[in-house]
Parts: sequence; structure tokens; C-alpha cells
Amino acid sequence: MASYLVSACLLGVACRYDGRSKPSAQVAAQVELWQASGHQCVLVCPEQLADLGTPRPAAELRGGDGAAVLAGQARVARCSDGADLTAAFVAGAVRAADLGRGAVAAVLKARSPSCGCGQTAIDGQFRQGDGVFAALLRQRGVQVCTDEDLACSDAAANQSPID
Repeated sequence: MASYLVSACLLGVACRYDGRSKPSAQVAAQVELWQASGHQCVLVCPEQLADLGTPRPAAELRGGDGAAVLAGQARVARCSDGADLTAAFVAGAVRAADLGRGAVAAVLKARSPSCGCGQTAIDGQFRQGDGVFAALLRQRGVQVCTDEDLACSDAAANQSPID
């Protein structure tokens, strides 16, 4: 039985920085398919697991992407005042990854400083790079995609878009 990680906000959990969720019908349908096939889906919010609270001020990566944050070459900062949130974001990413230990893949919220895959907020703009949690999952060999990738995939209705 395979295990999958899913950003909790995509399934209606109000855990985003703005206190809302971002439910995705495509993600919900995919989770139902996985569960009907006997697979486990683990819902996570790395920022909640970092005890950052909900709602919370917006944050962005500064000086590089999530991989650079994990390597100690970049940081996570609160947008409003620049407060350093790096340690909290890394701790939340580790906790979320540990909850999904053994997961083969993850569907994560696009452009999030935690969950963004391929593009996230870096130095005030959306740039190429992963969020902290997505980068950690890649380092651990977990395949990642965003809710937007899934929404664009014809495979969402019939099978996993993640090979």
C-alpha cells in the first residue's frame, strides 16, 4: 500500500496564512481514487506543524529557494517586518515529512514558501525553485507536484498523475 502526502489546505482545512483553505476538486477526486485503491493519504500543513499559528503573517524565501534554505544559504522571512522564520519553517517541514514517512509522492499547494514546487515566492517575486517542505521531500526521494499540475493533468480523473 502506497502512502501519499497532501497539503491540508487543498482538502478544505483552513490552515493557510490567511486563515482560509484552497480546496481543489481535482485533488479531492485524486485522494478519493487513492483511498479507494487502498492507499493512505496523509494531510499536512508544515507551517501549522511549525506552530506558526493560523492565520499568520505572510512569509517568503530570501536569498534562494527551499533547497538553499535547507543548506543554510537562504532564509525564510516574514513579509511585513523581515523577521526570520527559517528555523520554524525547517522544523515544520521535518515534522510534516516525518508524518508522511514512506510516502511515494505528494500533492502540494503551488507557490507556497513551504509547499511550492518548481516556483515559489523568492525575494518578492515568484521565481523558479521549491518551497522548504517541497525541497526536503525531493531530498528524501519523494516525487512532488502541485495542485495546479494535477488540475492540468488528464490523468487526475483516472489514475495517479505521479509516476
